[in-house]
Amino acid sequence: MNSTLQKYLPERAVAPCFELIKNHGVHLKIVNHRVTRHGDYRRMPNGMHQITVNASLNKYRFLITLVHEIAHLVAFEQYGRRIKPHGMEWKRTFQHLMVPFIRPEVFPSQLLPIIASHFKNPKASSSTDARLSIALKAFDVEERTQSYVYELPAGSVFRLYNGRLFKKGNKKVKRYECVELSTGRLYLFQPNAEVELVRDKPIEPPF
Repeated sequence: MNSTLQKYLPERAVAPCFELIKNHGVHLKIVNHRVTRHGDYRRMPNGMHQITVNASLNKYRFLITLVHEIAHLVAFEQYGRRIKPHGMEWKRTFQHLMVPFIRPEVFPSQLLPIIASHFKNPKASSSTDARLSIALKAFDVEERTQSYVYELPAGSVFRLYNGRLFKKGNKKVKRYECVELSTGRLYLFQPNAEVELVRDKPIEPPF
């Protein structure tokens, strides 16, 4: 397990993560990339605690995702399974488990203040915190081929991974109003949503 974790985690995070996995009886599965989630936790019918994490994550997002899922396990075991999945009990557990990792031996100096700010009130997903998500993305090994919604000019058309087309509108508080071209329905997008730019300007009517 240690040799496997060394491929996916910051060096100084390997030993403490191995201890968390061992102490809480986690069966860790590292799986192919999933668009809709970075990881998940399930208690299996046989009582086994299974956690899956995407192999495509960079080592800093992998660490945050792994501890996020272990926090679900620990919170459910400590407070019972009727708590909200991302309620106060989980937040406190996640904060407590992350404290030993929020230090310069684990995270780069430019990430530390952003991570410290995030963990004052951790979100249900690191992707929900646009500032943290964009900062973590800078450490991806693969070159970024898509655009963030916030980078696109107003009126541009973009495509999601599932092929749906949208036109970017105005920013409302923290998110952008975007219209789905096929239905005319209005959706709100996080600024760090990754999309494929189709046209950077809307088509003008011929009159």
